[in-house]
Amino acid sequence: MRLGLSLGYQTSWTTPADHLALAQEADRLGFSVVWAAEAYGSDAPSMLAWIAGQTRQIDVGAAVMQIPARSPAMTAMTAATIDTVSGGRFRLGLGVSGPQVSEGWHGVRFAKPLGRTREYVDIVRLALARKPVAYAGQHYQLPLPDGAGKALRLGFHPPRDTIPVYLAAVGPKNLELTGEIADGWLAIFFAPDAAGEYLQHIERGRAKSGAGLSGFDVNVTAPLVVGDDIAAGADLIRPHAALYVGGMGSKDQNFYNQLAVRMGYEQEAAKVQELYLARQIRDAAAAVPQEFIERVSLIGPPARIAERMREYAAAGVGTLSIELHATSREHALAAMRAAAEAYEASGVAV
Repeated sequence: MRLGLSLGYQTSWTTPADHLALAQEADRLGFSVVWAAEAYGSDAPSMLAWIAGQTRQIDVGAAVMQIPARSPAMTAMTAATIDTVSGGRFRLGLGVSGPQVSEGWHGVRFAKPLGRTREYVDIVRLALARKPVAYAGQHYQLPLPDGAGKALRLGFHPPRDTIPVYLAAVGPKNLELTGEIADGWLAIFFAPDAAGEYLQHIERGRAKSGAGLSGFDVNVTAPLVVGDDIAAGADLIRPHAALYVGGMGSKDQNFYNQLAVRMGYEQEAAKVQELYLARQIRDAAAAVPQEFIERVSLIGPPARIAERMREYAAAGVGTLSIELHATSREHALAAMRAAAEAYEASGVAV
């Protein structure tokens, strides 16, 4: 199992300098990849291009670039450009986002996300291979059939004609699609003790493409807090968990809430969502079950974190990307160094 770093996106309490410092330390420590995200604030490609120019060997990955935000051709151009400036270190993570962001921010209907994702990945790969982009799908037609356009090809030669494609997936059908068409899965709230529930859908998709899990990267983002006080560590993660389970979507369409339900927290997930949507944010965070947080996180002293890393590796995780929940840049850097030491002690390093 490899070790990665998930930076997320810029917030009111972070700065690009903070994220760069963390990425450079991860590069120095030998982490395999650093991921940047986007929602409706900072974008992933700008951060990744900036980080790529100031690191040496670590891969830079989008987790994720939003499908409704860009045409597939624009995504291929961006991926090829970052892969070029980084010397072949880019990983392309894609996701359809959710109805509120897709329709409210980008003005793109959320309907039929699986079909749109399949066609989108087809076109991105076609463009990256520098083939003429001609595509007749249900959601995308290139060139437009009634216009003056022609099938164009990417106008320069990037270092690679294939770039690893990851999909962010939560539901069973999307997991199956991920196994079928992607090179890796970007997982959130992954509990090693429930790995079989997730991976059965990935395996079904891999079988459709005539492949097994060998070579497929299960990349898990796991919140990390280093310290002896488990309860205090969980408290640092609670607001993040409450945001996703309670507020990342509408009452009727929140994929992370549905995931918590499938993990056995139906009543608790309903309570968290009720409180969050009522703007009782602190109460919502307090209502996130301690057990849920511990199942999907790395919390505790280094020895406990090393044991948890062994559990993730045994569950089939190929890349464990830590998400730092800290109170300062110095606190985050110290936690990352402790995680690197725990990783070496775990015996699961590739």
